[in-house]
Amino acid sequence: MIASSTLFTSFIQPSWPAPANVKALQTTRLGGVSRAPYNSLNLGDHVKDDPVHVAHNRQLLSDFVPSEPVWLNQVHGTRVIDAALSSCIETADAAFTDRKQVVCVTMTADCLPVLLCDAQGSMVAAVHAGWRSLCDGAIEATVESMLARQPALKPNQLMAWLGPAIGPQAFEVGSEVRAQFIAKAPLAEQAFMPHGDKWLGNLYLIAQQRLHALGVTNVYGGDMCTYTDEARFFSFRRDGDTGRMATLIWLSA
Repeated sequence: MIASSTLFTSFIQPSWPAPANVKALQTTRLGGVSRAPYNSLNLGDHVKDDPVHVAHNRQLLSDFVPSEPVWLNQVHGTRVIDAALSSCIETADAAFTDRKQVVCVTMTADCLPVLLCDAQGSMVAAVHAGWRSLCDGAIEATVESMLARQPALKPNQLMAWLGPAIGPQAFEVGSEVRAQFIAKAPLAEQAFMPHGDKWLGNLYLIAQQRLHALGVTNVYGGDMCTYTDEARFFSFRRDGDTGRMATLIWLSA
């Protein structure tokens, strides 16, 4: 059995001024039992890894969270659920909660994980912002859901943390992807650099632009690349068959 203290040192603690009752963790690929190409802390049960290994890895994670994370069937969409009211493995790409001890989670391996909370520590959310869901408005839908739950809450009372994703020097896309982003928000043109007959896209910058447009100006993180940091992170673009990391957030009791 892997020692809890050893596993904890492999986690990333989000660096942001969240209230003390807001707890968050970012797992890496380190510290689990899965074998290559899922080595070793693969938490995704949809990537053809041995289900016994995935279950073991999730059990290891359980030492650090107050309840079973509300795992989602992520489909690169914009549906947001209330994690406290969810049924088993709902199809969605974001979850929020204002209930204590309910764990919101997103799984990624190049897509951008976004955590949200308010300055009062009354609500949290986790967003799976792959390029499609980012383009189509997953962040906007999540912020809208949070504000609808607490009408007195203002966007400038929210803060966001951008977790590890494929970086701007590695995310190569075609002109059609760039065009989709610019059609949604012309400012996105700033997030693409020419790269031969392709473009290099900056998911971090686009997320920051989208958040700022909503009035969420306190944005942190955005400085880790899953593609280039092979030692710590899974990357679908780099490896194809690979595992998934978890980005988790909850309100403590």
